[in-house]
Formats: sequence, C-alpha cells, structure tokens
Amino acid sequence: QVQLVESGGGLVQAGGSLRLSCTVSGRIFSDSNLGWFRQAPGKEREFVAAISWVNTIKYADSVKGRFTISRDNAKNMVFLQMNNLKPEDTAVYYCAACDRSWCSVVTGSARSWEKYDSWGQGTQVTVSS
Repeated sequence: QVQLVESGGGLVQAGGSLRLSCTVSGRIFSDSNLGWFRQAPGKEREFVAAISWVNTIKYADSVKGRFTISRDNAKNMVFLQMNNLKPEDTAVYYCAACDRSWCSVVTGSARSWEKYDSWGQGTQVTVSS
C-alpha cells in the first residue's frame, strides 16, 4: 500500500543541475521523516540528505553546499535539488520514508538506511565529465 515514486533523474554534464522529486502515498506524511540515498555500482548505499517532520535537515559532507532537500506536506512530496554536479555523484538515487519516532534527524539515526520503512524504485543520475 505504501508507495514512493521518484522522478527527475537523467544525464547531465559536470557542473549542471537536476531536481529529483518523490511522491509518497499510503502513509501519514506529516508523521514521516524523509531521506535521499544513493548507490553507485560496486558500492554500498550511501546517505545523501534527510529532512524531519519539522524541517530539520542533515546532509552528507560530500554534498553539503551543493544539494538542497525540501518537502511539501500539502503535496506529499520530497525534493532534492542538485547543483554543481560532479561525476562522483553518478548513482541510482532513492527516496525513503520512516516514522519520526524511529528515524531521527536530530540524533542522526536518519543517516542509516536500516531505519527506513519504505523506499522508492530509484532514479538514475549520470554525470559526465
């Protein structure tokens, strides 16, 4: 019943920008914290950014200053604006949701993929040099 659907991935040159979108259904959106993760070939799933139900935000050091996470509770959506993209950003990007009582942005547990209950199908981001 719970569904997360990402969109907005694609091919972009280094220095370019993309905006990823994720629509969430089947859960109480206002009680959910949200995150973005990515996975490159041969690598483990990597934390990118998270946003809490009260808009507390954390970023991975590798994307800080370049990426912006946001949410629109009226539309049940979470976004990831990616600027100044680098080839090392190439990966499949996933949005994920967890209950705020279990997955805390403030304490840092929202950085762990194991804390998330629901995942999207992923969208490919490829950055060429």
